[in-house]
Amino acid sequence: MKPKTIDIHEAKIRLSRLVEEAGAGTEIVITVDGRPRARLVPCAVAAKPRRPGALKGRIRVRADFDALLPPEIGRSFGVPF
Repeated sequence: MKPKTIDIHEAKIRLSRLVEEAGAGTEIVITVDGRPRARLVPCAVAAKPRRPGALKGRIRVRADFDALLPPEIGRSFGVPF
């Protein structure tokens, strides 16, 4: 679909309508003296809002998760033993 082109002075007058059109999927190019200067495009739709705690009780962590690394592995990461 070809973008809609509009002069900046006209865009100032019709900004609310242009924002609605862009939100509906129309790309709008704003020009100054006939040269493109800006584009109005729809925002990307965000994924579902995050729900804190949605995975509570569904993730298991091994009992040794916080255990110290074996010395031979720790030394390779610069951990003094």
